[in-house]
Amino acid sequence: MHSDMQTRDVFYVSDGTAITCETLGHVVLGQFGFVTNERTFPFVESDDKLDDLLKQIHSSYERLGVKPLVFFSMVIPEVRERLLQAPAFFYDVLESIVQRVAADTHLEPKPKLQRSRSVGKDSDTYFDRISAIEYTLAHDDGVSLRDLEHADIILLGVSRSGKTPTSLYMAMQFGLRVVNYPFIAEDLKLLRLLPEFEFHRHKLFGLTIEPERLTQIRENRLSGSEYASSEQCEQEVATIESLFRREAIPYINTTALSVEEITTRILEKTGLKRRLF
Repeated sequence: MHSDMQTRDVFYVSDGTAITCETLGHVVLGQFGFVTNERTFPFVESDDKLDDLLKQIHSSYERLGVKPLVFFSMVIPEVRERLLQAPAFFYDVLESIVQRVAADTHLEPKPKLQRSRSVGKDSDTYFDRISAIEYTLAHDDGVSLRDLEHADIILLGVSRSGKTPTSLYMAMQFGLRVVNYPFIAEDLKLLRLLPEFEFHRHKLFGLTIEPERLTQIRENRLSGSEYASSEQCEQEVATIESLFRREAIPYINTTALSVEEITTRILEKTGLKRRLF
């Protein structure tokens, strides 16, 4: 089969966010001519997740007759050992990758300066990301609730629970159009969703945070204010979590998570497709 007609399954696997695996994998594979069918498996820490991944690797090998490519980052020895027994070509993202891909695929890399998977494709991908960032900025912190039909996801939560940095990261890294809305005191007193959100329930996702951490964050911004008081933070968090449960809105606690981890968990729970550039 001619190299430009080859299709290879590619898996990005990590016991963390897998973002590093994706980023490095796209840079490396951009130097080769085959078509890729890619899937990402973050937080592979349990036997259940590993079993599902191994089944899909075996299925790929049986279906295509060639071993899939697996870019991985794994620090759990037991998980790593089981993973490496699967019928695939493995590339630890900390090792030299390009030459090993060349050896396994019998193709010579043709590196270009700062080349990535998006280079050479339709330049609209660049403008898609810019458009997503502009949309997200225009819908930050409840500034606008117009054009919600164009949103990929709507993040809800109390003020300072991580909505803005997460929204911007999702827009810049994955080209997603994100709306974020902070529930203010009036919303929490009524304990209801805004009418604008009723038509887009399937896009709603909640962020919550431990009250103690919320108090610390708000104290850094407005020290000594009622807004930053322990009582206010505890009440707001309890109320918003009650709303999430009552309205069946999926949500996660952001207290101990980085913005990359928050984003990855949101994508994992919602099934939103990552758009990589």
